[in-house]
Amino acid sequence: MEIIGERINTSRKHINKAVSEKDTEYIQEQARMQDKAGADYIDVNAGTSVSAEIGDLEWLMDIVQEVTDKSLCIDSANSKAIESALKRNKNGTPIVNSITGEKNRIDSILPLVKEYNTKVVALTMDDSGMPENLEKRVDVAKKLADRLTSEGISLDRVYFDTLIRPISTNPEQVGYVLQAVSIIMKELKGAHTICGLSNVSFGLPKRNHINRSFLSLMIHAGLDAAIIDPTEENMLSTIYATQALIGKDNFCMEYITADREGKY
Repeated sequence: MEIIGERINTSRKHINKAVSEKDTEYIQEQARMQDKAGADYIDVNAGTSVSAEIGDLEWLMDIVQEVTDKSLCIDSANSKAIESALKRNKNGTPIVNSITGEKNRIDSILPLVKEYNTKVVALTMDDSGMPENLEKRVDVAKKLADRLTSEGISLDRVYFDTLIRPISTNPEQVGYVLQAVSIIMKELKGAHTICGLSNVSFGLPKRNHINRSFLSLMIHAGLDAAIIDPTEENMLSTIYATQALIGKDNFCMEYITADREGKY
């Protein structure tokens, strides 16, 4: 299970303040915390200020890479911001987050994925908008897979996001997302699936309970990557426990090792 630490995102009030004030110490501490908690990648997102995004993202790339050797997940819909960030990458193979089936977006970002040989998150939506059912999610995923492989991008570099909605407003979407993950993992051999976990609990109290329960369901469906806050209480233990329960952890060795290393 690959973990992408989500904390450095300017949609968070304190992160937005730190980025606008160029508070290096605060941002670097967020990176260190997530690295120590077990993140495989650190997400960097400066998209809340369109006019400042390129400069802010460059700054985040530089200061985060000073304190961690974990690869970064470059989180933007702006191809110019992504390109500028990729030029500053030092920590191995980054993930570009994200492309969609929308023509303008994929046409502008896909060349960067190819040029810089990155991994990529592919959201299962297109120019017709957000998917409302299972069939649309799977259809878009397969079309994206065809486009990506035709461009020479192997599916093991692709992370399909089947786009969860808040259960407070769209409870029926959970079933579609779970089924879509299962189908993609079975039919698009070698591909990964990923989710922005906290979206599921938006607007609800005690969100940690919803997030962890949903994560267990998604792992059982086949999910192998998640954009989460690895410092959130019991999040890592949920991942290791679920993998042990469904037979993805032989003799529970990963669960036991994580406990010995203090990851819980």
